[in-house]
Amino acid sequence: MSKPKIAIVVGSTRAARFADVPTQWIAKIAKAHADIDVEIVDLRDFPLPFFDEVASSAWAPSQNEVAQRWQKKVAGLDGFIFTAAEYNHGPTAVLKNAIDYAANEWNKKPAGFVGYGSVGGARAVEQLRLHAVELQMAPVKSAVHIAWGDFLAVRQGEKKLEDLEHLNQAATALVNDVAWWAKVLKAARAADAIAGEAQAA
Repeated sequence: MSKPKIAIVVGSTRAARFADVPTQWIAKIAKAHADIDVEIVDLRDFPLPFFDEVASSAWAPSQNEVAQRWQKKVAGLDGFIFTAAEYNHGPTAVLKNAIDYAANEWNKKPAGFVGYGSVGGARAVEQLRLHAVELQMAPVKSAVHIAWGDFLAVRQGEKKLEDLEHLNQAATALVNDVAWWAKVLKAARAADAIAGEAQAA
């Protein structure tokens, strides 16, 4: 079986976003893991409108071309690490919208989070965990929370994320968890597909 494909999803599209910094940092750590393939998926490349379909794609095919392209991308991946900025005690609207624009494509795949903000993006991450459960994903316990002091130090150029050993340790634990669950769930999905084909024959 091929290695699981893990996406680092850039959860902000603002011109002045901080998201590129943790994205590149966690991607470098993830790419060093021998058991997974990693790619960065930038929501800027999927300019989705605010959800405007007759129903969730779980119930009716989406008509929007970008939505169809996004769903195809999500379907082809085996796990996700989301960068999660915290706005007003929650995740970014663009990330929630992207999550809503797919449905079954998320099912039975792991989700991990790199949060940042006043309390390390903890409130945004907690909400995203709830969304992940509703979509039958497997949100992992390990997470990275870039707290306000570290965020400011990096933002102002005083430090780099790789200089902060507590964050490196958290990132390694996160990647290990996502890789383990991605491998297990990929095998389980493949077994389900084989069983389904046998029943249909």
